[in-house]
Amino acid sequence: MPTNFTVVPVEDAEEGGGSSGSSGSAGAAGGSKPVRLDQIFGEEDNEDNLQGEDSQKESSPFINSDDDGEPYFDGKNMALFEEEMDSHPMVSSLLNKLAIYTNLTQGVREHEEAENEDGVRRVTVVVPQMGTFIGVYLPCMQNILGVILFLRLTWIVGTAGILGSFAIVSMCCICTLLTAISMSAIATNGVVPAGGAYYMISRSLGPEFGGAVGLCFYLGTTFAGSMYILGTIEILLTYIVPTATVFKEGEDAAMLNNMRVYGTCCLVLMALVVFVGVKYVNKLALVFLACVILSIMATYAGVIKTVIAPPEFSVCLLGNRSLRNEKFETCAKTEVVKNKTFTTDLWPLFCNSKQPNATCDEYFDLNNLTEIQAIPGLLSGVIKDNLWGNYGPAGMWIEKKSQPSVPVQEISTDTNKEYVFNDITTYFTLLVGIYFPSVTGIMAGSNRSGDLRDAQRSIPIGTIMAILTTSFIYISCVVLFGACIEGVVLRDKFGYSVKKNPVIGILAWPSPWVIVIGSFFSCCGAGLQSLTGAPRLLQAIARDGIIPFLQVFGHGKANGEPTWALLLTVGICEIGILIASLDAVAPILSMFFLMCYLFVNLACAVQTLLRTPNWRPRFKFYHWTLSFLGMSLCLSLMFVSSWYYALVAMVIAGCIYKYIEYRGAVKEWGDGIRGLSLNAARYALIRLEEAPLHTKNWRPQLLVLCKLDSDLAVKHPRLLSFTTQLKAGKGLTIVCSVLEGTYMTRGNNAKTGEQNLKAAMAAERTKGFSHVVVSSNLRDGFSLLIQSAGLGGMKHNAVLMAWPVGWKQARDCSARRNFIETVRETTAAHQALLVAKNIDHFPGNQERLKQGTIDVWWIVHDGGLLMLLPFLLSQHKVWRKCKMRIFTVAQMDDNSIQMKKDLQMFLYHLRLDAVVEVVEMHDSDISAFTYEKTLVMEQRSQMLKQMQLSRTEREREAQLIHDRNTASHSATNDKAPGATPDRVHMTWTKDKLVNERNRLRESMAVKDMFNMKPEWEHLNQSNVRRMHTAVKLNEVVVKKSQNSQLVLLNMPGPPKNMKGDENYMEFLEVLMEGLDRVLLVRGGGREVITIYS
Repeated sequence: MPTNFTVVPVEDAEEGGGSSGSSGSAGAAGGSKPVRLDQIFGEEDNEDNLQGEDSQKESSPFINSDDDGEPYFDGKNMALFEEEMDSHPMVSSLLNKLAIYTNLTQGVREHEEAENEDGVRRVTVVVPQMGTFIGVYLPCMQNILGVILFLRLTWIVGTAGILGSFAIVSMCCICTLLTAISMSAIATNGVVPAGGAYYMISRSLGPEFGGAVGLCFYLGTTFAGSMYILGTIEILLTYIVPTATVFKEGEDAAMLNNMRVYGTCCLVLMALVVFVGVKYVNKLALVFLACVILSIMATYAGVIKTVIAPPEFSVCLLGNRSLRNEKFETCAKTEVVKNKTFTTDLWPLFCNSKQPNATCDEYFDLNNLTEIQAIPGLLSGVIKDNLWGNYGPAGMWIEKKSQPSVPVQEISTDTNKEYVFNDITTYFTLLVGIYFPSVTGIMAGSNRSGDLRDAQRSIPIGTIMAILTTSFIYISCVVLFGACIEGVVLRDKFGYSVKKNPVIGILAWPSPWVIVIGSFFSCCGAGLQSLTGAPRLLQAIARDGIIPFLQVFGHGKANGEPTWALLLTVGICEIGILIASLDAVAPILSMFFLMCYLFVNLACAVQTLLRTPNWRPRFKFYHWTLSFLGMSLCLSLMFVSSWYYALVAMVIAGCIYKYIEYRGAVKEWGDGIRGLSLNAARYALIRLEEAPLHTKNWRPQLLVLCKLDSDLAVKHPRLLSFTTQLKAGKGLTIVCSVLEGTYMTRGNNAKTGEQNLKAAMAAERTKGFSHVVVSSNLRDGFSLLIQSAGLGGMKHNAVLMAWPVGWKQARDCSARRNFIETVRETTAAHQALLVAKNIDHFPGNQERLKQGTIDVWWIVHDGGLLMLLPFLLSQHKVWRKCKMRIFTVAQMDDNSIQMKKDLQMFLYHLRLDAVVEVVEMHDSDISAFTYEKTLVMEQRSQMLKQMQLSRTEREREAQLIHDRNTASHSATNDKAPGATPDRVHMTWTKDKLVNERNRLRESMAVKDMFNMKPEWEHLNQSNVRRMHTAVKLNEVVVKKSQNSQLVLLNMPGPPKNMKGDENYMEFLEVLMEGLDRVLLVRGGGREVITIYS
């Protein structure tokens, strides 16, 4: 049973006189929507209507129903802003939306949406909240410390020496520290969603840089996965299961092939783990990190132990050469057992038998065997021997320089394999490229920005602390390795001289297996994380839509897992594995990471220097000089590591940049490059204003006056095509149109028209700007554009428009008047004017004119624009095969031969190729045809004048007729039938005009031309002369240029006396009669072409 109730606002309870008992239900009934004042005042009239649930929405004066289209406001205090509440929300509403903002990762959000769409159940997503230590510091530590530390750092120290290694580590660590400072500034300048480095760079430098660097970062992460997998297999086959090789023929080739086979299997296995579930990878991350930390602690413990008791590992030297000791135990040629001398296991390696009298290698005979400690200890003073580098070519023996040795002339190739030697040529820059991947991983914290409790605080602190910690670890390891380990052992990359143990392993305590197992799991974990992170980065780039051909990789499983991106990542990772050398893969990923870091520094520097209002980072310890130093260091390290890899990486990034620029989606992210462009444009515009433009720098800056049809589409698209063909001068182009009305009523039409203009410009490949203005009439709109279009030094100097074709058929003279006023205003503004007749017959951008001529009729000199325009047109592929011809007119007293020579010389100095022809026009009597044309023109002008009476005049005339007819009604009746009544001059109508034209045509056809001479005598002689000139010029032009592809004519100016405006258009029509494509050209009053260089 429905319950009767009344809703009364609490604040108006006393004034409204409502029941106090019903006030408690106001909140429930009204919900969260506020009450309007007009509803409150209408309360008493509608109290009885609030019965039942069905009628509640329809009749309640207090509740805003969903069907109510009127805007509401929050209480009486905000009534002033009532009408703007939809577009300008209350501050309280805005803050409420910000308070409930959640920043979920992309995969989690998609998973939630998929569940909701199925309608099965709604998953309550709990946003992970991690602090600085767990969310940033530890992930960065895990990513920075890895395979290079365990497998290559000792070799780098032995090869480069302590000082060289210190320089390498310092450069790389300073580079990452400066990058981290720049990254911290960007990351704290607002909320950084999940996306990390790609998000920061793309939103700071724009989609082109963002896409290019994002893909470089993706490739770097993918090749990092290859490096970690190769490190895993190297540890497996060298130290854990050396017998598990598949290929055993040649030593080097077999090792590479084994790496390829096992690496591919490992890659497939890791990809399956990532595909099945990323959550298992994340759960194992802590285990992998623990392995890294335990290995480092074991290394430091081993260093401390060397002070007390050095490890019992020794190195066997033959002369001063280091030997591989996995095949023998005793470092001696012979040994005495029970007073008998026997040869050791080392003897048959250098001799042809075990017998003491066997033939042995010459170097083996001449030099003695020496056994030295592999790790003399921290206090042994070996640090002095390891200070300087020891570089060498591939195949060079690892020798202890201070050890005595007897050299030999011939080198035996059979015994070379028993020595330890360099597997690759070593030099300083190579070591930089191999070492740099060990300091990458600083983006791990920013990549998890969506999972942090306070990303703006955690990312700077966690990342910089992780870099400082790892830098201390690396630098201390460089010093401690050089101070504890013998030099020949340090240069032994794979530990062949110490029973095939990792060199860092023999230093560690309690056992080398701590390092072996720890580094193995560390490499496995890093590889899994690379295969997890790289596909998500590619998916983020694909979903941004900036690279069209990558869009397929934006799709994945229902929960957002990037399946297709994972497949591509595995394919690229396989390329790195097929290289099969960790030393060859490391410089590749160094390039991509260095390029990424370079652009992070560039982004921070650009934002800082531009001082954009939105640049307000919470991290204050940055400066643009630090960013530039970091950028310079990144660029230097790229070319120091490998100049050819650096060039390849730059070419890849450049190709991606240009592809996104031309084919990618247009994104506006408020990036710094756009701000940089604005600053550069402002600076250039100010510089252009400082000095007047020189003739050599003159180029047509076009203001194109386009006409829009009733559907707001461009009426003459070929006008834009012609504009494109004229743009060999690379000047400014502004395409404009005018709509009649007021901006308040036609604002949307103006926006639609501007969009249509942009679309037409894109279709015709016209580079420039578009603008549509709304004016009370077209005349004022054109005047406004001619005066104010452009900015500063980038203002137009020429106006291009189409010939008003229908000006004769128009009911009013507005088209004619607008055209003539435009001609006058461009002349007054010292701007050139180009008028194209039959613009729709002009060739499109896809057409190619195989032959023909562009004819220039140079009648009067107006700055040389007539000669410059054909040259600009001939630069375009449409007009390229057209020849240029220049005609000039000679009068009776001119020397036409000399004129032709002078003109040819003038064109030669102008560097223009054209055929010159001088046309002689003799003085002749004005023909009857000219008089006839003039007579028809003046009669038509007279008729048009009579038709131009305004509406007010017509009404006044009608009233006058009515008054006269009423006043003289009786007098008119008394008049004789033959008397002529008072004649009233009637306004011309369209029917009367047509009848008069037909009457004139008939009379003209009947009369003989000679009988019209009395009428000719009353013609305006100035008009007759002008018509004579137009007719004679037209005869000559048609005779010479009727078949040319384009005719350029000097455009005569309108008469200074505005009474002759109606005849001006007729003269131009006669001048262009019989020609298809005509361009009337009127110069702007300044020279635009010069003979000087």
